[in-house]
Amino acid sequence: MPLAPANHGHLRQLVAEGVSPWLDGIHRGLLASGALTRLVDETGVRGATSDPAALADALVHGTAYRDQLLRLAHHRVSVDGALWAASVQDLRLACEELREVFESTHGYDGLVSMDLDPRLAHDAAATVTEAAELARAVGRPNALVKIPATAAGLAAIRDCIGLGIGVHATEIYSVARYTQVVDAYFDGLEIAHAADRRLAVIASVASLPVGRVDHEVDGLLGELGSEDARSLLGQAALAAARLLYRVYEEHLGGERWRTLRAAGARPQRLMWTDTTAAAGRVGPGTGYVESLVSWGTVNAMSPSTLDQAARHSRLRGDTLMGQHEAAQKVLDRLGRLGISYDAVVRRLETESVPRLVDSWLLLRTSIAEQLRMVSVSAPAPRLCPGAPPGTGSAAHRDR
Repeated sequence: MPLAPANHGHLRQLVAEGVSPWLDGIHRGLLASGALTRLVDETGVRGATSDPAALADALVHGTAYRDQLLRLAHHRVSVDGALWAASVQDLRLACEELREVFESTHGYDGLVSMDLDPRLAHDAAATVTEAAELARAVGRPNALVKIPATAAGLAAIRDCIGLGIGVHATEIYSVARYTQVVDAYFDGLEIAHAADRRLAVIASVASLPVGRVDHEVDGLLGELGSEDARSLLGQAALAAARLLYRVYEEHLGGERWRTLRAAGARPQRLMWTDTTAAAGRVGPGTGYVESLVSWGTVNAMSPSTLDQAARHSRLRGDTLMGQHEAAQKVLDRLGRLGISYDAVVRRLETESVPRLVDSWLLLRTSIAEQLRMVSVSAPAPRLCPGAPPGTGSAAHRDR
């Protein structure tokens, strides 16, 4: 992607509308080259999140991880240990790159979220243990851990927040599940408050993968092929986002939140992920940027989408607030066509963890291959005193 997009002021307009643009898909190449710094300075990027697929691609097609992997291979660190070490270092570097944003916004922005091993997604205790280990290893106040909002994940979200660990809740598709995530956040804040933790330093976001929602629903509409069906293409995710935003507003208007806010708590912001426009869509890939605008939200964009948004997006003000009735009408129309959004949600929730695990296993395969390649192609590195970064007890465990 161009590192200094033309007309980059458009992302600052997004910020003016209350939306924080994040980079989706941080990896060592972006960090080592200074690309993230330039995106922050020149386009207004205010946060970042990891993507195992982007990391795997960077491992295969780049050299930014070579020196670290060479040290890890020399120490005979396991594949999971090497993946842990690379993730810890990426998260540290990204947090440092965004520290100025974090400090200038008093912790509201400048956050970075990192995936945990999704094979733990149905084990709340193991998820909390791994989250605490990652938080300790990274040691940065603007780091968040990503936790899928499974049934076990809800408990893990609550317990991590209670420990003062920032959380990015992922894989949220329905109003019901989002409501549970907000309740878990509130529960965690109350636990943290009872333990005399500072609520003002605990950050959280909760994300809806909008592109995945539209992909599923639009596929069903395409099979119908009627004029009514075609008129609903690309509307399901926006409807879902509007309904979730309504829940967000309702919770922030309640007595429970007012008590937490008085104790210093920050709102858990809604985030939109998977915002790359589907192939075949007409026009530039800025639809999810222009259509998902409301105060206190986050839009996580891939480098290519961020570039398109910086060049071409034309904002038209708030698109979510007060739109819940129109959103419900979209879901009602889908229902009359025989498409149950609840059924779509159940399928997406069922498929979410296996999909995350598949992506994680492909990343492990990339790490294993790179470890093998560096171990046979290069001499042992000159080592400084002490162990390489990220090779502590947590890094050496195999699952």
